[in-house]
Order: sequence, then C-alpha cells, then structure tokens
Amino acid sequence: MSPFLLTRTLPEDATEAALRADVLQGLTATRKTLPPKWFYDAHGSELFERITELPEYYPTRAEREILVDRSGEIAAATGARTLIELGSGSSEKTRHLLDALAGLHTYVPVDVSESALTLAGQALVAERAGLNVHALIADFTAALTLPGTPGPRLVAFLGGTIGNLLPGERAAFLASVRALLTPGDALLLGTDLVKDEEVLVAAYDDAAGVTAAFNKNVLSVVNRELGADFRADAFEHVALWDAGHEWIEMRLRSRAAQTVKVPALDLAVDFAAGEELRTEVSAKFRKEGVRAELAAAGLDLAHWWTDAAGRFALSLSVAR
Repeated sequence: MSPFLLTRTLPEDATEAALRADVLQGLTATRKTLPPKWFYDAHGSELFERITELPEYYPTRAEREILVDRSGEIAAATGARTLIELGSGSSEKTRHLLDALAGLHTYVPVDVSESALTLAGQALVAERAGLNVHALIADFTAALTLPGTPGPRLVAFLGGTIGNLLPGERAAFLASVRALLTPGDALLLGTDLVKDEEVLVAAYDDAAGVTAAFNKNVLSVVNRELGADFRADAFEHVALWDAGHEWIEMRLRSRAAQTVKVPALDLAVDFAAGEELRTEVSAKFRKEGVRAELAAAGLDLAHWWTDAAGRFALSLSVAR
C-alpha cells in the first residue's frame, strides 16, 4: 500500500472558536448573516449529497461531464506531479483527474473534516499503487503551508465553491492560491455560469424541499453546538436571484416576530416578522470576469471548458 499521511494544521478547538465568532458577528450585524460552511455537519453533508442528485441541481452533473471529457487534456496541459485539492470532501470527482495524471506522485487533499480525509485517503492509497496521499486538516480560506512535493503542481478548486465568497474574499483567496504556486504551476477552477433566472432559482429551491431542509440545517448546528433555541418551522426558506451582483442568495425568513437565545454566547437575538437571515451567496460567472479575477491574482487563463449545455465551466490558469 502507498503511504498515507495526515497532518493537522488547525488547532483542535478551531472549529468551535470559528463557529462562535461567526455566529456572534453574523447575528449582531445590521443585516443578519451566517456563513454557508456551517451547513455541513454530518446531516448537512448527507442532504447536500441528495441535492446533487435532484433534477433541478445541474452543477454537479455538469462539472462531472467536463471532468470525464477533459481530464486527459488537463493532464497533458499541466504534467502535474502533485495535485492539491481544496475542499476535497470525499475526493469522488477528483478520481477522473487521478486516472488521467499518469505521472502523479502525490495527492494533497485539503479539508476541515478529518473523517472525510481519512476515509477518502485510505481508500485511494489502497486502490492506486505508487500514489502518495498527504492529507491536510486545514481551512483553505486561511494561509496554507503545503508539504514538500515535486512539481509541477496543480491546485484544484471544484464545485463552484468559489462563488460562495464575496468579491473581496475571492480576490484574497486567489492571491493566497497564487502564493502556493511557482511559475508554470496551475489552478483548475470550477465556476457556475450566468444563465436564465428560472433555472438558477430552481437549483436552489427544489420542488422536493431538500434545499430548504439543507438551508435550515444551519439552525440545527447552532442549536446543538451553542445551545440556541432556533425553531426551524419558525423560518421559511428563500432563494432569489440578485441580477445586479449576478448571484443567488439563500435566506431564512422569520415567519413572525421572535427572540432567539444563544446561551453559549450570552446572546438574545430579536427577529422582526419577515426579517431575513442570509445564509449563502452563490455567485455565477462569465468568462471575461473569471479571466480578469485570475489575472489580478497573477494567474493567466489558458484553457476554458464547459459542459455541452454551457451551464458550468472549468478553467485552467497558469501562474506567471
């Protein structure tokens, strides 16, 4: 069996500290917010897997189509010996790249979930003779220190997750990725594309109500971890298209005036009837906008692939 290493770069209590800080800041803001990363406890991850199988939710299928069709081209263009995947989760989609990268020496999955990294990493080294897996328990939005591995390096950030970052956050993130690379290394980036509002809204407000349950799961996380008394049935799931910013917003709308207590923070939060709590922004992109954001970070767009329907794009950019 090939080597599997697991390195923790997050302190043991980092997740709890981050949750406390995000909830305190978000619920005391003039416009209340909670970051989407708190959807993903075990139940939230299960709900998201169900979302990816819904007829309305096209991004996962569209990105997989590109990876199946284009992984050979990606491998030829990069010659990567190290593949670093940010927010790797189960590493399921990445297997297409791993199959294509014939000269790959090391795979570096990066995620906050130790259990996901361990399950995926051990499975991969058992399946793939000669592949080294060095997993990092880390927050990819913070500065990363990567293990010493051979170049060229390819960083993969898939799933359209970059759309969850606001423009200033995206600029900082792309600059941090560029700092990991040397000239000639590359970034493979998944971006959902601007399209008809009806298609976009349906993807975040499915008929079966799975996305609504996923959205409300953030309240369950805050209840469990911080002793809050949110009632899921007191909030309504909302998904809408912001044409000015070209992003989808998911919100939770208070059905009535209410006060929510968060004992761990010694906090009482008043909601007016109809007041909304923003839980996610999911930006959609155009090719020239992606090119400009990459260029500002020192990355030159070299390849642009979409699925057959033109719904989703993978871009390959090279560090200069």
